[in-house]
Order: sequence, then structure tokens, then C-alpha cells
Amino acid sequence: MMDDGGTLAMTREEARRLLVVQHVLDGRMRQRQAADVVGRSIRQVRRWVQRVRHAGPAGIVHRLRGQPSNRRLPRTLQQRVLACYRARYADFGPTLACEKLQERDRLRVSRETLRQWLRAAGLWQRQRRPGPQHVWRERKAARGEMLQLDGSHHDWLEGRGPRLVLMAYIDDATSEVFARFYDYEGTLPAFESFYAYVIRHGLPQSVYLDRHGAYYSTRKLSVEDELAGRARPQTQFERALTHLGVRVIPAYSPQAKGRVERLFRTFQDRLIKELRLARITTRAAANTVLQRYLPRYNRRFSCAPRSTDDLHHPAPAPRRLRRILALHTLRTLRQDNTLQYEGKWYLLTEPWRTRRPQQLTVVETIDGQRLICHGEQVVASREIVRPERAAPAPRWPSRRRAVVIPATDHPWRQFDRVQRLKALKNRTVLLGRTEDISTLR
Repeated sequence: MMDDGGTLAMTREEARRLLVVQHVLDGRMRQRQAADVVGRSIRQVRRWVQRVRHAGPAGIVHRLRGQPSNRRLPRTLQQRVLACYRARYADFGPTLACEKLQERDRLRVSRETLRQWLRAAGLWQRQRRPGPQHVWRERKAARGEMLQLDGSHHDWLEGRGPRLVLMAYIDDATSEVFARFYDYEGTLPAFESFYAYVIRHGLPQSVYLDRHGAYYSTRKLSVEDELAGRARPQTQFERALTHLGVRVIPAYSPQAKGRVERLFRTFQDRLIKELRLARITTRAAANTVLQRYLPRYNRRFSCAPRSTDDLHHPAPAPRRLRRILALHTLRTLRQDNTLQYEGKWYLLTEPWRTRRPQQLTVVETIDGQRLICHGEQVVASREIVRPERAAPAPRWPSRRRAVVIPATDHPWRQFDRVQRLKALKNRTVLLGRTEDISTLR
């Protein structure tokens, strides 16, 4: 449906169909493949192709968009129903009013149609119902079975220093807390805090976190990704935890991870006063106070789990763990064994003893190192200054040959005349005449 500003409104599904139809029109996809992608028949895809070819993108929009329904009830029936409702059923809900209109007034109309008419006339409005009740979830049985992770943005230093973010991990079975202060909530703070937790306690079985952009990707696959068969996109943090064998569980409400939410409410009362008494003004000093405060907090507020087992996995070597908990970026390896990353060029200094890969991974660790890896193997490389390409030599403009138009008496223009003369000569010979052909020109 086109508005006055020239904007075409369509649903997400119609936009997806338009992209598939455009692939068909461009010759990149056959109609049978398009029908399988959108889940429609080949005949319907053929109709869409014809409409888009003749009417443009507007051809994909349903033709009844913005038009009155062909099955709408008469206007007179609507007026009679509303008049009866105002007169006798003003405080009735749509369901009861629908029953009484059919029983007493012989006016048959569906409950949903009556509800829409009443809302449009301002005679009834939806009654709000209480929201869904969140089901209580029992604690996990063993330590390390699940962690709850979240970040709290708060003025922890009460104006004495910068605003900080508290990244906190709380064990679901014991309520033991591990936390650090950072300048912001993002991928690198998540890597650094999780690395510190793993070095101290080991790898947990799962991590329960919210759908923050640094932890969990909510981006849906585009049509190109679906056609290419790509998996759901992952964030760097989710990719690292999946590689370590830690299950990532996204939460769809704050109440789902209420343990860590209540922890922040407690810390914003107790911890903030500890920082005030210590007169903390910097992040480093705040982390020092926090590390002294957490053991006292855990001794007082943690609880014993139902099982004495510790389900933490052994942590890998610190060097390997830092390579996993890092930013991984794929880069294409050029034919001259160089690759580019963030405006810098790197040359691989060791020849390949196996098959030369097409792509390598640039790894940026939390301690500032930049490595080039092929799987688990670190590839030796060094930064180079790539010489600027010399400007190509100017090419002299090619001399265009002049267009030659032959004259009227040029032999090229005499073909038809010569053919006529030959035909005339043959005719005169057949008739027995001996006239001079030159006089017939």
C-alpha cells in the first residue's frame, strides 16, 4: 500500500518474498527453488514474478490491502446492532452481548465482529488482565552446574569518580559471588571477568545470561543467510563459551535470573557504603575493596548445595584459555602470503608444510596480544609496510580512424547498377538484338 510520501508498506514476509522474486528475475534462482524457499506453489511464484515484472515491488503486496473486505456485513446491520447495544446492553461485554442480541433481538453477529464495532464506536475497551505469573524454579543441585551473569550500571562511587559497571557471577546452587568493576559492559570485560572466574574455580556447566548484545545475538538470519544454509549468528562471547563446552542459556525476562538481580539490589545498598567508607575514587581501588569484601559476603550469605559434587570442569592452560577468550576475526590469505587487518599488513614468515589455507584467524587477546592462527596453531608473522602501488602509466588515446563515406561513383556503390546491366545484356542476347550496351546506360 503506497502512502502520499511514496513509501510502499509491506510485511516482513512480503519483503522476504520480494527478495526471492528478485533473485528469480535476475536469473540467480529458478522458480522451483524459489517455491521451496517461500513454501508456496510454483504457480503462485509465477504469479508473483509476473506482477513484479509489470507493477514493480508493489506487485508483491496483497491486492486487498487497504480495501474493504468482500465478506463485510451490511452497514445497516451494524447500525441496528449498535443501537440495540446502547439501548439495552450498555454494560455488557462482547461475549454476553453477542448472546443476548441473538437470543432476544434475532441479530446474528460474531463476538469478534461485535467487539471491533464496539471499540470503533467507543462503547467498550479491553479489560486488562494481570500478567503471567513466573513459575518458581528450584536451585540447581551442585556447585558449578549453572552461573547467572549480568552487569549493573550504577554510580557506585557516588560522584567521587567515574561511573562503573559491576560484572557479577553468582552460583545458582550456593549463591557464591564473583565480581569485578569495569568501565563499560561489553565483550572484552566479559572475556576478562570470565577468564578470572575460570582460573579460580574452573569451567561451569552453563551460564544463564540476558540477551545483551555482547553476550547473545538476537539478530535473525537474512534471506541470503537462509539460502546459503548458515547457522544462527553468534557473538564473540557465545562463540568462546561454546568452544569451551559451556552451555549458554538466554533469559527472556529479569525475573528469570532473579538471583543476580537481587544481588545487585543488595550490593547497591551494602557495597556502595563500603566504597564510601573507604573513600574510593578509582576503578582499581574499587576492585581492591571488592576483593576484600566478597569473602565476607560469601561466608554470610551463601548456602550449602544439595549435592556435595563440584561440577566445574578443569580449566585449560592459561595461554590456550586466553586465545579462546579473545576476539576472533577471519581474514583471507593473499597469494603473496600477506593479509590485512585494521589497516595494517602482516607477512607470514614460515612456509606451509601442509595444504595452504584460504583463511586465517586474527586473535586479539585480553592482554593486548595480536596473533594469527590456523586452528590451534599460531602462525609466525611480522608486520610490514606494504608499498604503495605505482600509478599506471598514462595510455595515449587511440587514434580513431576517420569514417570514410564512398563517393557516388565508387565501385562499392556500382553493384546494383552492374547487376541491372548484366540482366539487360542477357535479355538483349535472348531477343537477338546486337545493340551497344553502352548506349543503354
